[in-house]
Amino acid sequence: MEIQKFIENVAEQFDDLNTGLTPETRFREVEGWTSLVALLVITMVDEEYGVVLPPEEMRKTQTIKELFDLVNSKL
Repeated sequence: MEIQKFIENVAEQFDDLNTGLTPETRFREVEGWTSLVALLVITMVDEEYGVVLPPEEMRKTQTIKELFDLVNSKL
C-alpha cells in the first residue's frame, strides 16, 4: 500500500478536497474534520483496503501516517 494514495483517499472524505494533507498532518485538526468524516474514513478503509478499523483503535492515532501504519498492519 502506498501512503500517497492513502492520503488521497482520506482527502476525498472531506467536503472540500484537502490537497495539503501530508503524512505528518494531524487529521483531527484539519478544518472540516467531524465525526461524520471519521465514519467516512472508517468506511473507506473497509471498502478500499478490506480492513475493519475499530473506532477505538482509530482514536489512538493522531497523524495520517499513524493511521496509515495501523491500516497497513492489518493487511
